[in-house]
Amino acid sequence: MATTKAAGTSRLGRDSNPKYLGVKLFEGQSTKIGSIIIRQRGSKVIAGKNVRMGKDNTLYAVKAGKVSFSTTRKKCFDGSQRIAKVVSVE
Repeated sequence: MATTKAAGTSRLGRDSNPKYLGVKLFEGQSTKIGSIIIRQRGSKVIAGKNVRMGKDNTLYAVKAGKVSFSTTRKKCFDGSQRIAKVVSVE
């Protein structure tokens, strides 16, 4: 058996599949019940009125309406605060 691979093969040819994260419905767009608004890793954007978060932190609408974004101060466990984005459906 050969100790090296045959010519033409690459050791660096592997890559992961794309995860298609990000905002799916932007501000002012209309939404239906169950429509995915944001797909994210971690809770970068938090759920507001008429929006719920799935187990993979996906934000989806529970009521038909228009998407709106805002910001709020969120208190962390160590007492510090951060400004968080909030998505709502009106």
